[in-house]
Amino acid sequence: RPATHPARSTKVRVSVKTPLLGLTALGLILSGCAGKGEIVEGGITAVRSACPTVGVAAGTGDVTLFDPVTSRHASAIDVVANMTNVRGTCNDAGDQIATAVTFDVTARRTRADGPRDVTLPYYIAIVRGGSAVTAKRKGQIALHFDAGQTRAQASGTASTQIARSAATLPQEVREQLTRKRKAGDEDAATDPLARPEVRSAVLRASFEALVGFQLTDEQLKYNAQR
Repeated sequence: RPATHPARSTKVRVSVKTPLLGLTALGLILSGCAGKGEIVEGGITAVRSACPTVGVAAGTGDVTLFDPVTSRHASAIDVVANMTNVRGTCNDAGDQIATAVTFDVTARRTRADGPRDVTLPYYIAIVRGGSAVTAKRKGQIALHFDAGQTRAQASGTASTQIARSAATLPQEVREQLTRKRKAGDEDAATDPLARPEVRSAVLRASFEALVGFQLTDEQLKYNAQR
């Protein structure tokens, strides 16, 4: 049976002159769905996973429907839905790193007269290096309001795959990060991630699996301005 999250990890040691130095590196190296940092003699050891960070994309974790649809007044709010309890399970046993994401959607409506069904579109996107969307898949989640009820809830799922090779640091970069440094060495007080080429390589190997509602331009504008 393939191994599932918590995924296999690789220890990356950034040896520094003082414990305060290298915390920038620690923050970046720890990007992944599993990881921890610990202070050890000679520097910082960070456990880095190839699994993507799982979360909700900024500005798309809730959606508001209006009636009439062209209105944006509070009195016209029809349904408000929120995405919550986002969790990821990662299988990094093969050449493809598979991540299954689950989430809940809670919703409330203004009028509770009769039963009603509402279908909301959502998406999952793979983001590389904090800004580049490399893949995106869409889905739909159905909510049912019983007669007389103003609240409803449903659960959704999404999945992604990332090539292990893309989420693996190049050997030369790993060597720079793990090379032991001693107090007194010329570069003992230098954070390896201060070097642009090292920082870029770590970012390129860092992925996020982000879910959110598939919003229209007007809905995005409403979320940003309210």
